[in-house]
Amino acid sequence: MGRTGELRFDPSALNPAQRHGDACVVCDKRWPRPGVRVGSVPDGTGVFACADCAPALPVPRQAAWPVEPRTSTGEPVEREPDAR
Repeated sequence: MGRTGELRFDPSALNPAQRHGDACVVCDKRWPRPGVRVGSVPDGTGVFACADCAPALPVPRQAAWPVEPRTSTGEPVEREPDAR
């Protein structure tokens, strides 16, 4: 599983060095090794970019709907308690 809220990259569009984090996902520069994690491939492996290329990537989208707040019992706030 990848981290939530990060970009997902299609591994078929990347070369082996990019898929393993040994090359920048944008410019393919290998030295110095890229150090900015910018996303992941579907198996959760991190994808990295060099410091010059990282700002060029898009910012991940946030969820279109708000997350329901939870109570201390773990149930959604809007749910009515059972009348037992």
